[in-house]
Amino acid sequence: MSTAATTVTGGASGRRRRWTPGRTALLVVALFLVAAWLLPLAWAVATSLKPEGETTKTPLEWIASKITFEAYAKVWESGDLLQWTVNSLFVSVVTTLLTVVLCAMAAYGFIRTDFRGRRLLYGLVLAGIMVPPQVLIAPLFTEMVQLGLVDTYWGVILPQVAAPAMVFILVKFFDGVPRELEEAAFVDGAGRWRVFWTIVMPLSRPVLAAVAIFTFISTWNNFLWPFLVTTDPNGMTLPVGLVNVQSSFGVRYAQIMASLVIAGLPLLVVFMLFQRQIVRGIAHTGLAGQ
Repeated sequence: MSTAATTVTGGASGRRRRWTPGRTALLVVALFLVAAWLLPLAWAVATSLKPEGETTKTPLEWIASKITFEAYAKVWESGDLLQWTVNSLFVSVVTTLLTVVLCAMAAYGFIRTDFRGRRLLYGLVLAGIMVPPQVLIAPLFTEMVQLGLVDTYWGVILPQVAAPAMVFILVKFFDGVPRELEEAAFVDGAGRWRVFWTIVMPLSRPVLAAVAIFTFISTWNNFLWPFLVTTDPNGMTLPVGLVNVQSSFGVRYAQIMASLVIAGLPLLVVFMLFQRQIVRGIAHTGLAGQ
């Protein structure tokens, strides 16, 4: 009997390992996408390690005659990278925390409470997904000037906290949380606030992690709004500071590529550390709407 079970298991494994035309096509597409993403990154790193004179040499070569970190040293000397990195980290972390908490509270309110105008308000939130952020730059900047928040951390953070797409994602997820768990807590005397923090939020860790990571990445990469609302070099975020440094380089490709590598390296580290949470969060979000 065990032999038969082994044979069946082995046959099933063999069927799973068999390369079908569909699986082969998917593998080819995946390899193409990986190459399309890795090649520009590899070229940026290779160029940043070249002497400046070899970045425009023809024909182009991947490997320089001499590997040098001169471009990175020049970028470091030309600007306050440490301060800009701290600014970006502070802005990204605070924006992420506020976005996760406020969007989760809004989503739970939409899906679990009934109040006058709920459908209209939720419709306005969804409409916000379709509004390009660039359209809101002028009124937001005017608002920050009137509030005296230009050249402050809060002037950079607050406009980025409003995230209609994240509210929509969390609404779809909360809708899949079993109501029986909340009703049992209500019977035991728990209030809505306690149920939200002790039951709903712990059950939502995968999607909350995904929302947090996506928010952190988008905030870290955001250039336009911090560029407009920040004029003090000591308050600049990393992307803004590096662009200001690049403007003083002229056309110096090694230093430009070194700046891009420096700006992108923290995000690569974040993705490598939290890739499992990202995948789980996406999976749970997709299942919540089914």
